[in-house]
Amino acid sequence: MQEQYRTLAREGVHETEINRSRFLCALAPVADEREAQEFVARIRREHPTASHNCFAYVLGADASVQKASDDGEPGGTAGVPMLQMLLRREMRYVVAVVTRYYGGVKLGAGGLIRAYGGVVGEALDALGTVTRQRFRLATVTVDHQRAGKLENDLRATGRAVREVRYADAVTIEIGLPDADVPAFRGWLADATAGTASFELGGEAYGDA
Repeated sequence: MQEQYRTLAREGVHETEINRSRFLCALAPVADEREAQEFVARIRREHPTASHNCFAYVLGADASVQKASDDGEPGGTAGVPMLQMLLRREMRYVVAVVTRYYGGVKLGAGGLIRAYGGVVGEALDALGTVTRQRFRLATVTVDHQRAGKLENDLRATGRAVREVRYADAVTIEIGLPDADVPAFRGWLADATAGTASFELGGEAYGDA
């Protein structure tokens, strides 16, 4: 499993003009294929008169899902270079749609490849990327007396506190890098005089 991956900081659009053709690259972070396809459909609805709405997306921390479409451009001149740019930048969970309004000057196959790949790269630079780090979910259960101080200590030491639930006892859900688990067990025992329980859960990704 990947230790980390890069994704888009935010949704947005970047526009450029090449030989009188307008290229608009819309980018969005997406969680799954349904979200990616809905984004493509939305951009197509926003630009019904465009010459082409080509797309590419990469899903999975290990890039297990990759799709691309030339949408009427010559085969391999649009969707594939867009996809290659996303992969070259190590982007994951991202969809790109490049809308082209033809300006009357043919670009040729090489020109199209450079244009479609290039505008995706420019859009990534303009919108910015973030790195997500793999971590283990863990649940700490502690009595009410110690909960407030423990939560403050967790935040003060840079632990990712994801959720705090109050019931008979207080459960605090946190995220930990795998390598930190043994040291954290020791820290927790010291911080709570051995009164807290600690349970490891599944894996997830969060801000690095």
